[in-house]
Amino acid sequence: MSSSRTTGGALGLLLLLAAALAPAGQAAEAAATPLADGPVGFAAVNAMGNNGTTGGAGGPTVTATTAEQFLEYIDTVGPLVIHVQGSINFSGKQGVRPNKTILGVGSSAVLNGGGLDFHRSSNVIVRNIRFTNADDDAINIGQESHHIWVDHNEFSGAADGSVDIVRAADYVTVSWNWFRGTDKSMLIGHSDGNGSQDTGHLKVTIHHNYFDGSNQRHPRVRFGEPVHVYNNYFRANGSYGVASTMNAGVLVEANQFENVAHPCYSASGYADSGPGRLVQRGNGFSGSGGCEANGSVAEPRNYYAYTLDSAASVPAVVRAGAGVGKVGS
Repeated sequence: MSSSRTTGGALGLLLLLAAALAPAGQAAEAAATPLADGPVGFAAVNAMGNNGTTGGAGGPTVTATTAEQFLEYIDTVGPLVIHVQGSINFSGKQGVRPNKTILGVGSSAVLNGGGLDFHRSSNVIVRNIRFTNADDDAINIGQESHHIWVDHNEFSGAADGSVDIVRAADYVTVSWNWFRGTDKSMLIGHSDGNGSQDTGHLKVTIHHNYFDGSNQRHPRVRFGEPVHVYNNYFRANGSYGVASTMNAGVLVEANQFENVAHPCYSASGYADSGPGRLVQRGNGFSGSGGCEANGSVAEPRNYYAYTLDSAASVPAVVRAGAGVGKVGS
């Protein structure tokens, strides 16, 4: 793990003991909070020893109201459901161990100043959190982490990426998030020179997100295939929407692009990165340029089932459903 904290194992044992012995009604005794729904896309695929992404299901539930509590809980060994209540301030990218659900309470849970780091972690759910003013990445999913579901969050003010998925990470779903004026929204594949590690990995589903006045990387992809970008609302993106580079394979499907001069790059590459492959189908373009397509891409339906909303309905559907306060805690 990237964090130097070493208290997690002992804390995990204490929490499991408390779950067995505490009187009814105490937080440590509670079973994992059931979610009304689960991920769609790659985070739901049975692979790499995971039966989809279940997070902290089966573990105790705790509530974090301070940075000290939160940082201990995410470093705990074993399944745990962590309710985040109120605003928590910390700095740096802090490691999250496997089998966790990080779930905001109500509509006022905030992680401010720092971010979450996944280093050979797996089976983690992050939902219903506002990430503000991260001093680096708000969420970094890297080093062979897999089965991560990032859902119904809001991102603003990160110094670097809002959600980065890099270094052979796999089986990730990013859904129903609101990227509010972000700059580097989402990077998949961290550098042009990392093809030997990333090729064959970086399978990511990105659906029903609101890229609202954000600038670039929605996502920018190197090497990953398939990366499935569907039913997202791209509004007034300053630089571009999606970039497929370095032989990545990206399907851009049934999204709505509104006032986006450059919805997609692929055949021309982007910046110093060589061309990628991109298939576009069923998208809507309002006050926007065209989507540059190139080559063929592995079909996501070979991995999972999904249902499309029409591109015309996407702005209303996404505005109504994306962001915090839309899922129960």
